[in-house]
Amino acid sequence: MERRNGVALWRQIADRLRQDVASGTFDETERLPAEVELAARFGVNRHTLREAIALLVHEGVLRSEQGRGTFVEKSRRFLYPIGRKTRFLEGLEGQAGDRRGVLVGHAYEEADRDVAEALMIAFRTPVLRMETIGMADGKPLSRATSYFDATRFEGFERSYAGTGSVTASLRTFGIDDYVRRSTVISAIHASASDLSDLRLSPGAIVLVTVAVNATLDGVPVQYSRTRFPASFVELSVAAI
Repeated sequence: MERRNGVALWRQIADRLRQDVASGTFDETERLPAEVELAARFGVNRHTLREAIALLVHEGVLRSEQGRGTFVEKSRRFLYPIGRKTRFLEGLEGQAGDRRGVLVGHAYEEADRDVAEALMIAFRTPVLRMETIGMADGKPLSRATSYFDATRFEGFERSYAGTGSVTASLRTFGIDDYVRRSTVISAIHASASDLSDLRLSPGAIVLVTVAVNATLDGVPVQYSRTRFPASFVELSVAAI
């Protein structure tokens, strides 16, 4: 392996191993090959390989057992469905008891072109930006940045702070139902702020959804960019 884009070799190896774990590459014992075999596979010395493994052990992806080797850590995974009616609280029903959203920040600002297009409003129209974390049994499962038309939803952040739910908050503004209009999914390395908010280690991958929710007659009400830890959240996409 060669160092690329300034990324240290051990971090590249950690990324590759993390992907192997997520795709179920290892056999039923979930034991990784011996160090010498992995070092040969990646073309690095054992010290570099151990740095990568140490990071994944710290993240909880792997575990090392003295005299036995390194194994995939079987951690709790959450399945988050994305469909016509995507709801954080309902989507995790049966998987977690305490499910809630936490408001960590908000601001009223002017819509940039992407936000204006998504919400079908004029450029620089006042919007509410909300920063939230979705919690499940005390564990952060999502970190979202959402936008709402401020002329229609002024004070929405106060309702959300009290309910911890976008759905419940929309009801206070007379919207009893809404649907997912579009979702685009990608995967990136977590930013410094997402590492902190989602309690992840450097090098962690997050799944990103960029979505628009709309009323039943097609009027957008929410534009959001949500990040999910790929190590323990799986997105299940249904036809919308």
